[in-house]
Amino acid sequence: MNLHDILAAKGSGVFGTTPEATLAEAVADLVEKRVGALLVFSDEDPERRRPVGIVTERDILYYCSRGKVELRRSKVVEVMTTSLITATPDDSVEQVLGLMTAKRIRHVPVLAEGRLLGIVSIGDLVKAQTDQLAIENRFLKDYIRG
Repeated sequence: MNLHDILAAKGSGVFGTTPEATLAEAVADLVEKRVGALLVFSDEDPERRRPVGIVTERDILYYCSRGKVELRRSKVVEVMTTSLITATPDDSVEQVLGLMTAKRIRHVPVLAEGRLLGIVSIGDLVKAQTDQLAIENRFLKDYIRG
């Protein structure tokens, strides 16, 4: 199973923000959309959108842990991760889970020829693996029963 299969099942919708959005706006988006990360785009035109970073719940928590912070004045650009770790649609679930574990990240944008296709979370990948194992288990049980 590869990331193309995951995106086909879950869809390619990606939630995003801009570097100049406030952290309060980013937090509101994370909560409203019930996601753990927003891709950061430099251009709001969907045809030209290229991710320039990612901001996660963890990024915001680490930022807040530094002391007194004003989420309404702080900008996404102050906390976002700019060195994006990405994958391709042909990468396997196992490869990307290994990458996420090694890099200690939970979200990976999926790109093909520089074009954003979607984003996968560690939860998406674990669910896909669990579903695949359930199917294999059922087939093995059916085979053993004859």
